[in-house]
Amino acid sequence: MLAESMSEHEQRFELLADLGAMIAGEVELDDLLATFATRVARALGADRATLWLLDGATNEIRSRVATLPELPELRVPSGHGLVGHVARTGELVNIRDAGSDPRWSGQIAQAIGYKTTSILSVPIVRRNHVRGVLQVLNKPNGFTTHDEDFARALAEQIGRAIDYTTLRGDDTQRGLSMRGRFNHVIGNSPEMAQVYEMIVRAAQTDATVLLHGETGTGKGLLARAIHVNSARREQPFVHVDCTTLPAALVESELFGHERGAYTGADTRVIGKVETANGGTLFLDELGELPLPLQGKLLRFVQERQFERVGGRETQTADVRLVAATNRDLAALVTQGQFRSDLYYRLRVVEISLPPLRTRGGDDIVDLAAHFATQFSRRYRKGPMRLADDARPALLSYSWPGNVRELENTIERAVVMSQGPTIRAKDLALRPALGPADSGIINITQTIPIQTLTNLPDAAISLPADLPLDEAERRYAKAILDRAGGNQSAAARQLGISRNKLARLLKS
Repeated sequence: MLAESMSEHEQRFELLADLGAMIAGEVELDDLLATFATRVARALGADRATLWLLDGATNEIRSRVATLPELPELRVPSGHGLVGHVARTGELVNIRDAGSDPRWSGQIAQAIGYKTTSILSVPIVRRNHVRGVLQVLNKPNGFTTHDEDFARALAEQIGRAIDYTTLRGDDTQRGLSMRGRFNHVIGNSPEMAQVYEMIVRAAQTDATVLLHGETGTGKGLLARAIHVNSARREQPFVHVDCTTLPAALVESELFGHERGAYTGADTRVIGKVETANGGTLFLDELGELPLPLQGKLLRFVQERQFERVGGRETQTADVRLVAATNRDLAALVTQGQFRSDLYYRLRVVEISLPPLRTRGGDDIVDLAAHFATQFSRRYRKGPMRLADDARPALLSYSWPGNVRELENTIERAVVMSQGPTIRAKDLALRPALGPADSGIINITQTIPIQTLTNLPDAAISLPADLPLDEAERRYAKAILDRAGGNQSAAARQLGISRNKLARLLKS
C-alpha cells in the first residue's frame, strides 16, 4: 500500500537503492527478485515487466522473473522476436505499437491471451557482452526518453547484481552460464536434476515437504528455493534450527508464550510459528526435536492450531511447512525416538538430497569455481581460478562433509594462495585413511560420516567394541581438547551446534 502512494520518482530511487544495497551486501538475489517485476512495472507506470537471461550453453533466452501469471517460465530461441533482436544487437528498443513492428513476435502473447501495445526493451550488458534483456510492457501513451534513461540505469544495476549470483558470465562471449536451476544452488548432474524437478512440483502446492540428506548437502538452500518459487514468496521465510533450541524453551520458541507463563516472562512473545504466518516455516534438523514436543507439533501439522505457553486461547497460523533432517527418521520411529504419526504427516513430499561424492565431477568443479569467485571477491584477492592439478585432487577426494566441506576447503585455499590460481597443494586435502589396525577402528567407521566436516590433522582411534553413543562422546571430547576447550571452535569442526556438542558430551 505504501508503494502505491509513493511518487514515481521515489519508487525509482528506492528500486535503484535496493539493488545497490543488495550488491554491496551480497544479499540473496532471489529475495529481491520475488517482487522485482511488479516493482519495475509500477516504477515505470507500465503493466508488466520481465527479466530475460541469455543461456550461454543453449543460446535460449529465458524469463527469469516476470509478472506473468499464465506461465511459470518463457523460453525463446536466440534472435527470436523483439527480445531476441535486443539480445543479439545490444540496442535499446522503444516502440508504441508492437503489432506494427516487424521484429515483434506475438506468438507468446497470443498463447496466453495477453495483448501487447507499447514495449521498452533494454539490454543488460556486462564487460561488453549481453547477458540478458529487461523488457517492460504496456504503458499508456508509450515510454518516454526519461523512462529509457531510468531503464538503462536499472539494467546496469541488474548486470552488477547478477555477478553476485550463481549465474556467471564468460568474459569472452555473451550470455550466462546457468550452473543450476535455482540461485545459489549449483549443479546440473542427473541426480540434482531430479531434485530440481521435485522442488518445482512441490513449490506449486502447499504440501508439507521433508528434505532428507547428509549434513552439508544444502537442505537449507533448497528449502528457501521451495519458498521463493511458491505463491508465498512475498511472505516470511522463517528458519528454525532445532539443534540450537534449548530443551526447556523449545515450545516457547515455536509457539510463543503469554506474560507470566514462567519466571522471567514479563511480556507476551510471538513464536516462530506465528512469525511465519502466511509464509513458510522451515524446521531444520527436525530429528533433534524432543519427543514430548513432537505431539504438540503433530497437532499443528494436522490442524495448524496451537496455544502459546501459559495461554488458553487456541491460535491458528497459515504456514507452509518444510522440514529437514540428516537422520533416518524411520529408524528413529522403530527405536521409539520419533513419533510415527508425525513422521507420516511430514513426508507428504519427501526429497532425498544426494551426497556430493555421488553427483559427479562437473558438479564438484562447478561448485569449487563458484566458491573461488565468491571468496576471492570477499577477501579482495582479485579473480582466481583452479589450476590444472586442482581438478584431479578435487575429484579423488570423497567429501564426507559434502558441499559445506568443499566451501570451507576453497575458502581456506583462497586465503592461503599466493597467486591467482588455486593449486592442489593449496587445497590441502588429506588422503583417505587406510584400514584400521586389529582391535582399533578409525573414528569415521564409528560415527556417522554426515556429522563430520573436516577430519583432524592426526587420526583419532577408539576401541572397536564401543557403543555408538560412547564413540561419539569420546570423539567430541577429543576434538574439544584439541580446540583448547573452545566449544564454539570444536562445534564448527564437527559441523554441529554448540547445544548438540553439549548433549554429546553429556550422553
